[in-house]
Amino acid sequence: MIPCRKPALLIVPIPMDNLRLILFFSLALVLLLLYQAWIQDYGPIGTGPSQQAAPPTAQATNPGQSAAALVPEARMDSAAIPEAEVPPDSAPPIRVETDLLRLEISPRGGTILSAWLKDYPVSPKDPETKVRLLKPDPPNLFIAESGLRGPDSGPLPADTRTLLFTTEQERYVLGEHQDHLEVVLTWRSPTGLRLHKRYRFQRDSYVIDSVQEIQNDTDQPLAVRAYAQLQRTELQDPNAPRFVYTYTGGVYYTPEEKYQKVSFEEMKEEPLSVRTQGGWIAMIQHYFLAAWLPPQTEPQTFFTSVLPGDRYLIGSYTEAKIVPAGDTLRFQDRLYIGPKLQDTLASIAPGLDLVVDYGWLTVIAQPIFWLLAHIHAWVGNWGWSIILLTLLIKLAFYKLSETSYRSMANMRKLTPRLQALRDRYGEDRERLNQAMMELYRKEKINPLGGCLPVLVQIPVFIALYWVLLESVELRQAPFALWIDNLSAPDPYFVLPLLMGISMFVQQKLNPAPPDPIQAKVMMSLPFLFTIFFAFFPSGLVLYWVVNNLLSIAQQWYITRKIESTTPAKPRSAEARRSKD
Repeated sequence: MIPCRKPALLIVPIPMDNLRLILFFSLALVLLLLYQAWIQDYGPIGTGPSQQAAPPTAQATNPGQSAAALVPEARMDSAAIPEAEVPPDSAPPIRVETDLLRLEISPRGGTILSAWLKDYPVSPKDPETKVRLLKPDPPNLFIAESGLRGPDSGPLPADTRTLLFTTEQERYVLGEHQDHLEVVLTWRSPTGLRLHKRYRFQRDSYVIDSVQEIQNDTDQPLAVRAYAQLQRTELQDPNAPRFVYTYTGGVYYTPEEKYQKVSFEEMKEEPLSVRTQGGWIAMIQHYFLAAWLPPQTEPQTFFTSVLPGDRYLIGSYTEAKIVPAGDTLRFQDRLYIGPKLQDTLASIAPGLDLVVDYGWLTVIAQPIFWLLAHIHAWVGNWGWSIILLTLLIKLAFYKLSETSYRSMANMRKLTPRLQALRDRYGEDRERLNQAMMELYRKEKINPLGGCLPVLVQIPVFIALYWVLLESVELRQAPFALWIDNLSAPDPYFVLPLLMGISMFVQQKLNPAPPDPIQAKVMMSLPFLFTIFFAFFPSGLVLYWVVNNLLSIAQQWYITRKIESTTPAKPRSAEARRSKD
């Protein structure tokens, strides 16, 4: 993509004064690709059976049989149960409020229907309206379900999502002096089977402990599996930034495959079925996620499915287990509902912090975010943190930038002599290139010297782009004056205009293309980029403005220093022959 990687190809077919134009267009292409956000997902696609398997069933209840015989291996997704078999709610939802979350839990199956994040308003202009991450109705349907599966016939229904649980209260609130809150849902059968579904909430935590307990007071053993799943439709966000793509869909993590994406399209093409021990499954969107975290020591099967109405599902289920007569069995999970806080996620489960998706540049982006967060802890303002981080990155690449600017300054000195060669050889491209290369050799100038240092810095620039785009810590963060939201475009377009002006000044410091058409194209780039950056989150534009201003200062100093020296004069043909 960048012709600087193949200098030999440039010498013959492409005049050397076109290198600057090619470099600018290459960098512009890189920026355009950033906005596309690599829509093609990274990593291998999960494999699974091409046909959806039947629901788990069991007819035998012989205590001598194994649990696997009682409940054969099968897919556990909710598509196996027709929606008509899940009765509508006949009771109001159970309301739960903690210091961080406000939830609605359905008595029917104990499904978490709604979740509001109390620390995250939808808009800074309306701080009382909070982000609603979970929602039971389209558009943006998103719910968290869990339950038990048993035999088709017996004291336990085939799926406990159909059961109507009871609670002692209709509303639960974490008190000011309470550290935890527990909500218990109960169901009893006439045959002596009891189910308890417990949700335990902790202060200052987005993690919910989930326990499903089955007490078998019948005279027969019972085989069951536990499952947990997330169901959602595609995201429709009117406040999403235009021309900026962020991934919404399923993800999972296993010790073997590490972090993997399962897009909605992949769910349609082929269901996922992965056996593992440890890991987690999640549905993510820009800034937020919900994730089921099974016990790390128990075998699980991760799966996906697509339900009618374009509802996408990712979940996990356990191996079949036997509950002997008169005994009790517990299944434990954890559920995370909240923002993509990297430090918090890393402490909850291995690899969970990878939902902050920096793509293939994670190895560079994570240290950048670590540095940015530490600067913020010191200055207390994300805008100033971006400015100081830009300064540190500029200092780190000072020598590389210096090499690039020296090369540009030397090329600028040669502009009149290059124009003379162009006038002399006209359309004879081969002789023109030979003469130009001879001039570069004699003056000890590398025409690629201004290109290679920039290419080295591009991965860092892209990684910083993703840090500023993906970090929920910068969401709605104010800076100063009119910039009250670094994650939204500048409402008055001041920063994009400053970026365009700074880009124009930078071009004036670079060697001017001798070709008039090239010069006009180069002069149009600041205008085009100003329009382009008008849709950027202001935090990103702030970085580019500061980076451009620092680059201008460094380039102006180096160019002035080099141009103050006496330019080397070309020797005449007679002088060269005399010396030879």
